Amino acid sequence: MGQIKTTPIERVRNISKEDFIKNYYRPQKPVLIEGLTENWAAFQKWNLDYIRERAGNQVVPLYNNEPTKGKQNSAAPATEMKMADYIDLIKTAPTDLRIFFYDLKVKLPELLKDFEYPDIGLKFFKRLPVLFFGGQGSKVLPHYDMDLADLVHFHFHGTKSVTLFSPKQTKLLYKIPFAVHNLESIDFDKPDFEKFPALQYVQGLHTTMKHGDALYMPSGYWHYIKYLDGGFSMTLRAFPRHLGRFGNMLYNVFFMRHFENLMRRSFGQKWIDYKENRTFLRTNKRATKLKKN
Repeated sequence: MGQIKTTPIERVRNISKEDFIKNYYRPQKPVLIEGLTENWAAFQKWNLDYIRERAGNQVVPLYNNEPTKGKQNSAAPATEMKMADYIDLIKTAPTDLRIFFYDLKVKLPELLKDFEYPDIGLKFFKRLPVLFFGGQGSKVLPHYDMDLADLVHFHFHGTKSVTLFSPKQTKLLYKIPFAVHNLESIDFDKPDFEKFPALQYVQGLHTTMKHGDALYMPSGYWHYIKYLDGGFSMTLRAFPRHLGRFGNMLYNVFFMRHFENLMRRSFGQKWIDYKENRTFLRTNKRATKLKKN
């Protein structure tokens, strides 16, 4: 067993729009911004109890870390639960159950008044502020977002670990064809370098987020997230302006995901096994070349 090499993500405080564009947006460099939320009502009010009071009776879909199998849709939830029961769970016990892509504008619009879209030079897509919830120990499979948006990720209640990987390292991350994630059998906390030798050459960027922190994740960056305590985060997204990325986004959203679901329905586990085997062989071949060089 080994450990992925990482360096700390740069931290700044109360950055200006000009500095953000020059030093982070244009070079597409991640940064953690402290103090960006301190003037928001959300900074004072948002915690698990606040969400429970306002959405406790809502039934929410929950996801876990079990790999999807056979003809199962990769977006299908593992179970459902009332929000109040789920929050009680993640406040008191470790669990791998997570809430994914909770649409704030649809599910809890009264919270929209609690935050502002930061004036840092990004043109945010204001129709889709979303929340993500997780319990202590829950993990989010390493992936990048299909729409290739520039993301600003705000964390509330507790702490979480975030590791990012540049799009340039995709070929070493055991990416699955026609998907935006890697092999689900890899343990990124204790990777097996004998079985997955390419991971020895990966260089990640790491940070630990606390209440109110804001993390800028540039377009196409992979993120591996682990909740150290029960908590939740909000993501604001800005669609890519670069023409090439915009074209890739259209391919991902309007062709790739539909093709993937069609192949799963048609061939089930045979399709999944084929893709995983192809990924394993191709990526290990790249690792062999790197070792020789």
